[in-house]
Amino acid sequence: MLDIIAFPLGKILKLIYDSIAFQNYGVAIVMFTILIKSFMLPLNHRQFLSTHKMKEVQPQIQLIQDTYKNDREQLNIEIMNIYKENRINPASGCLPIFVQLPILLSLYYVISQPLKYMFGKSQETILTLYNLIPDGAARYANMKDISILSYFNNNTNEIFNVSHLLKLDELINLNFLGINLGIIPSLNPDYYLTNNAGMSPFLILLIPILSFITSYLSMKYSSQDTPTVDDNSFQKSIQRNMLLLAPIMSGVIAFTVPAGLGLYWIVSNIYQIFQQILLEYSMKLKKR
Repeated sequence: MLDIIAFPLGKILKLIYDSIAFQNYGVAIVMFTILIKSFMLPLNHRQFLSTHKMKEVQPQIQLIQDTYKNDREQLNIEIMNIYKENRINPASGCLPIFVQLPILLSLYYVISQPLKYMFGKSQETILTLYNLIPDGAARYANMKDISILSYFNNNTNEIFNVSHLLKLDELINLNFLGINLGIIPSLNPDYYLTNNAGMSPFLILLIPILSFITSYLSMKYSSQDTPTVDDNSFQKSIQRNMLLLAPIMSGVIAFTVPAGLGLYWIVSNIYQIFQQILLEYSMKLKKR
């Protein structure tokens, strides 16, 4: 079902790669991510406004919670009255998330499967090419497209043996600022001492490190407008834990996928930070 969204996005990524990204996959991912995130900006703006309104009425809700803490039914009635008076729909902030989710999932497939979505290769062709990669070479079962591109980029002389399946101009340039975006960052120290994979060995560590840092900053900025209650509340504890847990998970996952996907997350996080700053600034201007 996601193919309905993923194939058009793949064609857009290919257009960017061929035209304005200097035929560099990393540059194409950066431009592509900015384009898609900009397209979804109106939805994010709507979510921001909903969250901001919820935060403004939070003191009133807190007072009602203290007043009717022993009367659950009346508590809900009073809270709904506050929402009605301030024209707040508690569910409106969730709508942008549900709309964006299929797009974000499709982006994951597009970036991890460029042969399928950018060049329209069939699963049969991709599997045939994948099986031609010899033992000892990097073969990621869940990232067949990236494995194929990484191998044949390093062994271009073999492309002529499979020219009926893969053409030379379909070998995407995966090198970005000295980082091979087809490589999965390793947690094994020996990897960086014995294998540089055609690049400065420690550069690829920047991907999971920056995934963690940018994710943390993005979560921190976003949490500033999230309605909270008193410091002793269970909700406050969850928010604090999520502020650390989500970035840690982002960094850990970056060690399990090719660096190209990590680059996408980094650019997305940086965009999210600047978007949050811009929305907050626009909100302050309206209040003047």
